[in-house]
Amino acid sequence: MDNIFTIFKREFRSYFDSPVAYIVLMFFLLVSGYFFTSNLFLMNQANLQTLFGIVPLLYIFFVPAISMRLVAEEKKTGTIELLFTYPITDWEIVLGKYLAALGLMLVLLLFTLVYAISVSMLGNMDVGQTFSGYLGLFLMGAGYLAIGVFASAITENQIVAFIVALAISFFFFIINKVLFFVPPVLANILEYLAIEYHFQNIARGVIDTRGLIYFGSMIYVSLLLASHALSRRKGD
Repeated sequence: MDNIFTIFKREFRSYFDSPVAYIVLMFFLLVSGYFFTSNLFLMNQANLQTLFGIVPLLYIFFVPAISMRLVAEEKKTGTIELLFTYPITDWEIVLGKYLAALGLMLVLLLFTLVYAISVSMLGNMDVGQTFSGYLGLFLMGAGYLAIGVFASAITENQIVAFIVALAISFFFFIINKVLFFVPPVLANILEYLAIEYHFQNIARGVIDTRGLIYFGSMIYVSLLLASHALSRRKGD
């Protein structure tokens, strides 16, 4: 745990030592704020449905931007070789970096609480549904981040890592949009693989084991593959 915490602190601090965190935070809040205020003032609806609708789409672009440098930059600069000389496992490296990116994502979500506060002041906010919606956003973001760590672990180029993470994330996002074009048997399988399907269930307050297993499996498998990619580079 000490090794994981050390890597977490270093990576999390590095986000704010560079413009990355501030740029991502600014653009994320600008775009999400635009859609939220449009719904609030133009359509005269005081709720968070627009936020919960636009953030999953924003994740596809912003999460790869957060994760693309995590391992790829270490490979490009050669500092990953230095990490291999320390008594630290590949899994600890991957998990420490993942938790740092997850911490930044939590910061993004915390800033959006200003929208929830605004809704609570203007109308009767459903606290339970709001909690479920934010839980769904957290789990979805955590899943996308794990995919991003894997993409960053298989290349030395941050742009390639961004594109790979975006492509995989978009695949899981778009699956349930094409269910009408596939046979019913295959549709059931694809529906379970669709990240939007599980997010919508949780956002509605349906927090069941299927959704939790889905997100847990996505995170575990992605991080395991990222750890395996590091092991291959090290020659283990």
